[in-house]
Amino acid sequence: MVLRAMYAGVSGMRAEGEALGVVGDNIANVNTVGFKSQRAVFQDVLGHSILAGSSTALPGSGVKIGDVQQMFTQGTLASTGVSTDLALNGDGFFVVKGTVEGVSGNFFTRAGQFNIDRDGMLVNPQGLQLQGYASNPDGSFKANVSALQVPTSALAPKASSMLDMTVQLDSDEAVLTAAWDPQDPANTSNFSSSITVYDSLGNGHAMDVYFRKTAAGAWDYHVITPGDDVTGGTAGTNFEVGSGSLQFNTAGELVDDTNPGLTIDFNGATPGQALSFNFGESLNEGGTGLGGTTQFSAPSNVSAQSQDGYSTGDFAGVAVDGQGVVMGLYTNGQKLPLGQLAVAKFRSNDGLGRAGQSLWIETRDSGVAAMGTAGSGGRGAISAGALEGSNVDLAEEFVGLIQHQRSFSANSKTITTADDMLQELINIKR
Repeated sequence: MVLRAMYAGVSGMRAEGEALGVVGDNIANVNTVGFKSQRAVFQDVLGHSILAGSSTALPGSGVKIGDVQQMFTQGTLASTGVSTDLALNGDGFFVVKGTVEGVSGNFFTRAGQFNIDRDGMLVNPQGLQLQGYASNPDGSFKANVSALQVPTSALAPKASSMLDMTVQLDSDEAVLTAAWDPQDPANTSNFSSSITVYDSLGNGHAMDVYFRKTAAGAWDYHVITPGDDVTGGTAGTNFEVGSGSLQFNTAGELVDDTNPGLTIDFNGATPGQALSFNFGESLNEGGTGLGGTTQFSAPSNVSAQSQDGYSTGDFAGVAVDGQGVVMGLYTNGQKLPLGQLAVAKFRSNDGLGRAGQSLWIETRDSGVAAMGTAGSGGRGAISAGALEGSNVDLAEEFVGLIQHQRSFSANSKTITTADDMLQELINIKR
């Protein structure tokens, strides 16, 4: 029995030493981004097999570390201001792909320190490529997961094709008797607005829209541009691109808008550029007639206008939203979707295997990674310009240091006491 006590003390010292290593690892990684702390799980050791049917009243044979459990509690998010720094607030892992210590495949991480390499790939500090769903030309995303690449070349221009205008036209305006004159538009119209449109080369052109009241509830609009901008125009004069009409009822609702579609040939650009106007959904189109252009007894004004063209622009960086959509930012003010980050979710985070370098690998215990997007299926949201810090609680770890040191010391006393008892037993012979 004395020897059993001695071996029990030895097992206690060994277990406490191993547990101290776990605490030391936690403290060492207190500043490691995305680090998840661990704790030692102690288990008692019996000196007989439970299958032998022995009495459980017999003393045990000490203790051992049965498992080192990973603690996947949320770490604190710290703002960095770096657009490619990402943090997950909730469950899930970023997916990176590459080779680590001779092993190739997907790895999983909570450390969101990413950057753009020379090939335009989003990578972590070890060069592993961030995975996601690449964008399609129509702005949707592919179904398969692949490495995300940022096109760092200049963005090609887009010719304007649609102009949206939300206008309030004053119903109290007088019907003009003077004929419409494109060379004197200010005196032959009631209201005007201006917008810049772009040709196929990305050149901007001023386009003025003049509204002219022709009868109660009836308006014409005329679109003009400088004559020296278009083929067939005369420098120093206005060139009328086209015209249309708007009809309102006595409630000020847009009943119908005649939009024949305009075609314009800008100098040096692709000829036959088509332009369409959208003044809102009229009653004849199935709308309410109030969602866009209206005619009320109030001063005429433009509350909103836009067009879908833009000039060329240089790549200026990326931005990521809460759903992990990566947007390319360009100097011409455009934001284009480049892809959406993949977020992996596991049935058991505790079953993941540590791979070092703030990485995990899937194991049989964790289950296969379920790929999805941020904010879906219980996955956390993504915070851009922030990093998740280590979830190590230093105060708790220091208390653990004291506990393990005291336990180690107590187990050593078990050994010295057992040694004294053996010495007394030997002295009987003397």
